[in-house]
Formats: sequence, structure tokens, C-alpha cells
Amino acid sequence: MAVSAPTSTTSDVSVTSTPAVASTNDATVTSDRFLKLLVAQMQNQDPLNPMDNAQVTSQMAQINTVTGIDKLNATVQGLSTQFMQLQAVQGASLVGRDVIVAGNKLSIDATAGVGQGGFELASAADAVKVEILAPSGAVVQTLNLGAEGAGVHSFNWPSGAATSGSGLTFRVSATTGGVATPATALMRDRVDAISTSGTTFNLELESSGTVPYSAVKAFN
Repeated sequence: MAVSAPTSTTSDVSVTSTPAVASTNDATVTSDRFLKLLVAQMQNQDPLNPMDNAQVTSQMAQINTVTGIDKLNATVQGLSTQFMQLQAVQGASLVGRDVIVAGNKLSIDATAGVGQGGFELASAADAVKVEILAPSGAVVQTLNLGAEGAGVHSFNWPSGAATSGSGLTFRVSATTGGVATPATALMRDRVDAISTSGTTFNLELESSGTVPYSAVKAFN
């Protein structure tokens, strides 16, 4: 199962961010209210004990800081919206492609008579074992792969007459010095559609259902 690191393409997207406009309007209203209060305060101050320049400057600095933060928040929110829309545009090119995600379904190429799967090791292991499982959970065959380094790996299994409808799965175990090493089973899945939820960009996969884009380990 040859894999390649996830890549992305670029595309021009033009969007209008309504939340950013609303936030800017709120900042303007806040600034206007502050200035009116400051003018009223200066008009009604004690002539014998007027506000000094330091007080006025301090209050002006405070409102400028608040206004600046509001504008920054509005800008960030607008950029976030644009980023999500750009991801959706880019994601359209993923529909119909195969991705590698966590899962233990064995991918069968009936023409070549080969079953394929993969796994990810958190650290290097002295011994890695893959067990091919029937739908009942019975072990069909065991593959002893020996020592493997940390990272993503793949394996092939002579599947004979098995097909993608045979319901075969696999289980991966790894040890180092007789102590179990974390191993995550990986499978190939097909992208049927894309979707967004809040700030999360999701892929709708044929077998795995909805998974976040961040869960994809590689593309085939």
C-alpha cells in the first residue's frame, strides 16, 4: 500500500465576512459612547480641580486599546471564515480519492489477489505481527513482519479468492524487548464527500463515515 504525505492545492476565493462588519460597528458604537462620556465629564468637572492631561491621555489610551482589540478580533474571525471556505474549495478535489485513516478493514485487490493494510508505530519495535481475521474473528493467517521502525508502514497479504465483500479485517501487535509497543491499524478508504462543522473540515468516507481532515495519515 504505497502512500504519500497529504498535500493541498491553492485556489482564489472571494468572501464577505458579515461577522467582521458587525464587530467593527460594535467597536464604533463603543468608541462614540466613550467620547460622549469623556466630553460630559470634562464639561462638568470641578473648575478648581480639573482633570490633568495624564488622566485624559490614560482614558484615551484605554479606549484605543479596546478598539484595537475589537478590530483584531474582527480580522481574525474574517480570516477564519475565509480559511474554512478555502478548505472547502480545495476539499472538492479530494472526492473520489483514497485516503489512509485509522481502521482495520483489509483492502482486497481481487485482480492481483492481494490484500493490503497498514499500521503506525509510536516507536521502533523488535517484532511486529499482523493477524488476518475472518468476519467471525477467527485468525485466518499470521504475518510475522519482524523489526520495524517508528512511523507508518504497509503490508501485503496473498488473498487468494477473497474479495472486498469477504469482510476480512486485521489486527496488529508489536513488542520491544517483550513489552508491548503502541500500534495503530490503518486502512484505505474512499472519499465520498466533504463537509464543514463549525471550524472543523470533515471528510465523508465510504467505510469510516465522517472523520476530520486532520485524521488522514496519507493519500493514495
